[in-house]
Amino acid sequence: MLSIWWDAKGTIHREILPAGCTITADLYGQQLDRVAAKLHEKQDNVYFLHDNARPHVAKSIREKLLKLGWFKIPRPPYSPDLAPTDYHLFRSLSNYLREKNFHDENDLKTDLANFFDRKSQDFYETRILSLPEHWRKVIDSNGAYIVET
Repeated sequence: MLSIWWDAKGTIHREILPAGCTITADLYGQQLDRVAAKLHEKQDNVYFLHDNARPHVAKSIREKLLKLGWFKIPRPPYSPDLAPTDYHLFRSLSNYLREKNFHDENDLKTDLANFFDRKSQDFYETRILSLPEHWRKVIDSNGAYIVET
């Protein structure tokens, strides 16, 4: 499982979790601490988009986000078409990984690093800046799922 945080400039933090690992509120909180450490003194305001998965809405996580001073961007539950990680980043990654085989986890990590590092800032920036327009399409379609080509 890949956990990733990114913004308009590129990836901030990514982790490959062990096979069978489950994201708990404790693990998610630890990941948020690692992301916050990478953002420390680099960014004043953090606008944070995440879904309503159980670990993300736990009391400890809500308290952590308040303590970090991050602004949570609300979004409807179960709406992957509103999450740029799902409809943009992971779609591109899925196409890239199609029919690839890896000998071990280090090969996978190296290839993932190459994938993310080769993406231009425009790749990331375009999707972040187009969020309001994308969300408007969903609102205008009365919440119908938006399929991008």
